[in-house]
Amino acid sequence: MQALWMLAAAFFFATMAVCVKFASVHFNSAELVFYRGLLGMLFMWALARTRGVTLATRYPGMHMWRSLVGVISLGAWFYAIAHLPLATAMTLNYMSSVWIATFLVGGALLMGLLPARGKPGTGTVASQGPLVLTVITGFIGVVMMLRPTIEQNQAFAGLIGLMSGLLAAFAYMQVMALARVGEPETRTVFYFAVGSAVAGGLGMLVAGISEWHWKPALWLIPLGVLASLGQLCMTRAYSMAKTRSATLVVANLQYSGIVFGAIYSLVLFGDKIPLLGWAGMALIVASGIAATVLRARAAPGAPAEEH
Repeated sequence: MQALWMLAAAFFFATMAVCVKFASVHFNSAELVFYRGLLGMLFMWALARTRGVTLATRYPGMHMWRSLVGVISLGAWFYAIAHLPLATAMTLNYMSSVWIATFLVGGALLMGLLPARGKPGTGTVASQGPLVLTVITGFIGVVMMLRPTIEQNQAFAGLIGLMSGLLAAFAYMQVMALARVGEPETRTVFYFAVGSAVAGGLGMLVAGISEWHWKPALWLIPLGVLASLGQLCMTRAYSMAKTRSATLVVANLQYSGIVFGAIYSLVLFGDKIPLLGWAGMALIVASGIAATVLRARAAPGAPAEEH
């Protein structure tokens, strides 16, 4: 059942991205972030009341930082969805696991866990080797996938999409920190939604408010609802995974969101992605799965990622 819950979560997140794609024709990214946050906030408030979870927190600073980084990542992802093929934007956002592996490798280098050139190893090379290989594979996939977009004058949007995955990794590490101090995920997601609504509202003061038409505005409702349903299904999937192997299966099934996104990209939007781009996506998925497995060994109690 936990596998089915994760597949449902991936489907909801991919379908949310479709709503963003359609809505982005009529609304700017700040507006989409605002409405996604507003509807998500109402949904998580109702869920917290149902579960008896209080929304008062002793760690407002941690929630503010998580919301700040997460909102920038969300806005960057929405921009990438609007200007890139849906499959490409989805894949770049799912790069967060590879970025986390990059941070782990960089941290090991800074702390001197990897031996200097010409000096004998200390036994950590073998443990860091798979991470290094994972990172290299992931970024080879990025180069392969972005090369077609650069040829189509979408380089800036591709870099923004890549940044969304990078910032999602920072946000995820803050979610892990909140989980370690005992914050329930419902509360964490609620404050992220609050931050999205506030940041989106401030962004609207700068970017402006689009002319309102009720038919395009209908895309805003499923945008917020699907994001909340995806988070709820993902939480249920992880809570039902009682063993380490089951948790790994659940964590890796999140990449089915890229498959759903690719199907939507082809069927609904007629996107044409060259073979090199598909090969790059496959490398990113493979490296993301490997990074997830390696991360699970380092942090077996890590919480679910968000999209």
